[in-house]
Amino acid sequence: MSEEKYLLEVEHLKQYFPVKEGFKKLTLKAVDDVSFAIKPGETLGLVGESGCGKTTVGRTLLRLYQPTGGRIVFDGDVLFDSEQKIDVDMHPYRKQMQMVFQDPYSSLDPRMTVEDIIGEPLDVHKLYSSKVERREKILSLMETVGLNAEHAMRYAHEFSGGQRQRIGIARALAVNPKFIVCDEPVSALDVSIQAQVVNMFEELQEKLGVAYLFIAHDLLVVRHISDRIAVMYLGRLMEIADADELNDNPIHPYTLSLLSAVPIPDPETARNSKRIILEGDVPSPLNMPSGCPFRTRCQYATEKCAMEMPPLTERGDGHFVACWNK
Repeated sequence: MSEEKYLLEVEHLKQYFPVKEGFKKLTLKAVDDVSFAIKPGETLGLVGESGCGKTTVGRTLLRLYQPTGGRIVFDGDVLFDSEQKIDVDMHPYRKQMQMVFQDPYSSLDPRMTVEDIIGEPLDVHKLYSSKVERREKILSLMETVGLNAEHAMRYAHEFSGGQRQRIGIARALAVNPKFIVCDEPVSALDVSIQAQVVNMFEELQEKLGVAYLFIAHDLLVVRHISDRIAVMYLGRLMEIADADELNDNPIHPYTLSLLSAVPIPDPETARNSKRIILEGDVPSPLNMPSGCPFRTRCQYATEKCAMEMPPLTERGDGHFVACWNK
């Protein structure tokens, strides 16, 4: 991977958490050997069912969690490398890497006005020379995300979910970042509001050239906003490809089952389409199956799948799949 071409490069990222179960000490492998790269101004969608490690990937990238292993390169600078013992102070990079959190109800301080919430990153990074400039920047950000100037002195509880999420987005944009982790930013909102917020993300990207890691479990939303999509299962990447390619030509059995669960608006097509229902339950991340984590629910599983995890291999046109049998 050439360093000029990519804004963010993640190689063999691991995030393990120690867990106590009675007197036993176990290791929960939330993210295990995940690699991907994002170009400037690109959106990579990260999908998978609840508990597969999507949010942990986002938080580990921004170093809200200390990575267990791997390498993170941002804009040509190595932020973390477990082999070379590189562990950079993140404060200078916080301006360039931001996050929009999943729950707009708990990610905003109820004791702060909207003006103070959006102004906090400006205060931390000292991005204004006078009180007047600070207020101008805040009002400009509010206008960018579709909030009125008279909202500035209100508190978060006075807003609807969609408006609160806009406040969170304005806060992330305050420092003019190059990269934003969007952690299921529309999952807590009504469907009608979801479309507005997703469209706003796209408009902001066109206007500001910001890159997104867009984490979600709604494949329709992800397909709409993403340039490329990565599919994750139990801490591992199963498939990664361009958004249209992944939807039109899915290869991994898990991706096929995910796509078959997407509701189809046309009743005729819906009747004729076959839903792929997976057998069995999702294994516990504390007691993972050997080899490929998906093999216990996969109809194509063989002995080789139990022996070792298949590597991500390219099947043409930047379409990578981790499967021995497909």
